[in-house]
Amino acid sequence: MTKFIAPIVLLTISNIFMTFAWYGHLKHKSTALWLVVLISWGIALFEYCFQVPANRIGHEVYNAAQLKTIQEVITLIVFSFFSVLYLKEQFKWNYLVGFALIILAVFFIFKKW
Repeated sequence: MTKFIAPIVLLTISNIFMTFAWYGHLKHKSTALWLVVLISWGIALFEYCFQVPANRIGHEVYNAAQLKTIQEVITLIVFSFFSVLYLKEQFKWNYLVGFALIILAVFFIFKKW
């Protein structure tokens, strides 16, 4: 994997884990909160196993602001699929508009001024 692609792949994997850690329990509201916290913490451990190398490798080709921006865009994409496919929530037009504005922010962060 190239140095440009590896961080994106690793951040995507880490974000899938983190999305389940943070939001997966919403389908299991009868589970005790203390148990949900422990399970989420355990899932988050795997997230860190991908996130830390992603940032270490990624910082060789991206600056920290660019890495954070990439991570946020990945978060929105992963969360969108997660909320529709796993939580069975509706994706509304205003979410798309908000995400488009965030993509506009990506332009400004990656543009060479």
